[in-house]
Amino acid sequence: MTQLPAPGFAANPDYKIIFERSPRRVRVQFNGETIADSTAAHLLFETRHLPIYYFPRADVRMDLLRATDHHTYCPYKGTASYWSIAVGNRVSENAVWGYAEPFTEVAIIEDYVAFYWDRVDHWFEEDDEIFVHARDPYKRVDVVNSSRPLRVIVGGETVAETTRARFLYETRLPTRYYIPPEDVRMDLLVPSAKVTSCPYKGTAGYYSVKIGDRVFPDIVWFYRDPIPECPKIKSYLCFFNEHVDEILLDGVAVPRPLTPWSPDWKEKAATVPDPRGPVARP
Repeated sequence: MTQLPAPGFAANPDYKIIFERSPRRVRVQFNGETIADSTAAHLLFETRHLPIYYFPRADVRMDLLRATDHHTYCPYKGTASYWSIAVGNRVSENAVWGYAEPFTEVAIIEDYVAFYWDRVDHWFEEDDEIFVHARDPYKRVDVVNSSRPLRVIVGGETVAETTRARFLYETRLPTRYYIPPEDVRMDLLVPSAKVTSCPYKGTAGYYSVKIGDRVFPDIVWFYRDPIPECPKIKSYLCFFNEHVDEILLDGVAVPRPLTPWSPDWKEKAATVPDPRGPVARP
């Protein structure tokens, strides 16, 4: 098929797309049926995007997919076509996409399709179920003990003060400070119904902080049962750097990071250079 140069790369030459084979067996299930099962899946790494699994069409139950009229355009990859998944009495609309005529720079993706993570029921790497999004094999999470004095201030009050924090270093994210509950003003914390999941750490519960009549919603999180790869943060409490007044480390304020959890992320993300840089092979 005819393939053209991508206009996106001409306008933004620093933009990176890397397509790399995964050594893992990857499976996708919907309504009790395995829709994809591959030992030749690839991860597509793209600047400012999470990694995405792409599957060879030969490893996908294309007989369970129905082509739709939906299309989207990417200046780096081309025009995407979409399929819905139909299994039994359930249909997942526009859950699968692929590029029949990708731009020259990414011609390798032509015979692959990808799935929206939340439009199918289950994902597996080998026999372990994975959640939220594909795990990045170049992402590392380290948790280390620290005796450095750490203080968290919210609404003008010291809500936590410790010399027993555990610092969590996660590739391409700001340092997070996990604090033992004994060193947190638990009387100022209000349980929240919010729950989130992380593919690298597990399922998190939340607290809000109440100072007088002011409530700071969902700015503290914890992992009661983290995944086995991350046991040291079990039941420790972590405050959003982006939302507290200050976090003081060795008595010095930790710079406030700009992340997708920042209140002004949408306004600033397009104009502030990404400090993580483009996705690149380590």
